[in-house]
Amino acid sequence: MPTEETPLEVPAVESQAHPGAARWWHAVTIDVRPLRSSREFRLLWIGQSVSFIGSQVAAVALPFQVFKLTHSSLAVGLIGATELAPMLILSLVGGALADARDRRRMVLTAEVGLMVVSLLLMANALLKHPMVWPLYALAAVGSSLVALSRPSLTAMLPRLVSKDELSGAIALETVTGGAAMIAGPALAGLLIASVGMATTYGVDAASFVASLVCLALMKAVPPPADAPAPGLRSIIDGLRYVRGKPVLQGTYLLDYAAMVFGMPRALFPALALGRFAGGPREVGLLYAAPAVGAFLLSATSGWTGRVRRHGLAITIAVITWGTATAAFGLSHDLWLALLLLAVAGGADLVSGLFRMQVWNETIPDAFRGRLAGVEWANVASGPLLGDVESGLVASWRGPGFSVVSGGVACVVTAVVMLAFLPGFVTYDARAERPAPAA
Repeated sequence: MPTEETPLEVPAVESQAHPGAARWWHAVTIDVRPLRSSREFRLLWIGQSVSFIGSQVAAVALPFQVFKLTHSSLAVGLIGATELAPMLILSLVGGALADARDRRRMVLTAEVGLMVVSLLLMANALLKHPMVWPLYALAAVGSSLVALSRPSLTAMLPRLVSKDELSGAIALETVTGGAAMIAGPALAGLLIASVGMATTYGVDAASFVASLVCLALMKAVPPPADAPAPGLRSIIDGLRYVRGKPVLQGTYLLDYAAMVFGMPRALFPALALGRFAGGPREVGLLYAAPAVGAFLLSATSGWTGRVRRHGLAITIAVITWGTATAAFGLSHDLWLALLLLAVAGGADLVSGLFRMQVWNETIPDAFRGRLAGVEWANVASGPLLGDVESGLVASWRGPGFSVVSGGVACVVTAVVMLAFLPGFVTYDARAERPAPAA
């Protein structure tokens, strides 16, 4: 249970004098109550915020280094192919472990391994002639560690805050994640250009220190009392749970379509160095632009707590994402391209907020780890497969065609999919039965 502390209160005179202004302010600002009321959430939020910045630095440095060594967008896309299999398989294993093991310890152990991966990337970059194959191998190892730990990280959240603070906690994680996705790529571009690849990877390794300290200070998050033993049967039970829930199916399938067809990040190095005649700075800006839109929306996310038609909101967001991505593929002006990527990122943030709200409100705690594994397999493998798809199409018809066709395919797939899941658009959270408490 979260540690309760005395919340800060707005003086009654102010709220009575300006009730409309107070309601408007809460509707457009982020809810920070979870940081005040839960020590465990506060520690998790601080540690993950710092380490995620480092991870975003590495997420730019790795594909940029591969492109500089190979001069091939396909080679960059194949990073995703290397990470795909362990991500898909081990996410389900990690979900089963999250329902049967201490979730905090699972995350702590994995992040030690991720720090080692960053140090090995730094060692390879220090070689006189850095090798390409270790980049793929270490990407696969890092993908495996994330797959094993991410379900535990996701499933911890409803155990750390009360239900009425859950949407605020999701928004807080989202806004800091968005800030990291802005700062990380921008910092990566500056570091690569000024101090080189090795130091860039070293910054990523150092960022894990904060996360490890915060996780060590947290209390244990043991599995539910009725948790099943991890194994194939446990994983199958989790998948069977999804089979009877069309609303959950809709969140997975729509998001997957958006990521596979409308995620052009593997083409950012080629577009930055080619179409926009830039260098590392422009690469970093392209990677950071979607996060700018996500950050701006997440920082004003108070209104999301009043939306109840989550399926409709997700659908509109996915269609907006695909449209903005296709328009980005047609742009030859860098600043217009960055603006369109920001719009796409904002739409993706809206989709993500409501997907997480559906998952956390409708999934019982005994299934949260396994369903978080399914969710992470979906969320993580989609962009990886998208990297492969965009790289293959770009090698055939060029980066611009790859981006435009992917955005159009994203919109078309979303519309077609709705015909098979009509109940998803009409889903109303007010009619949904709350998930049993832990």
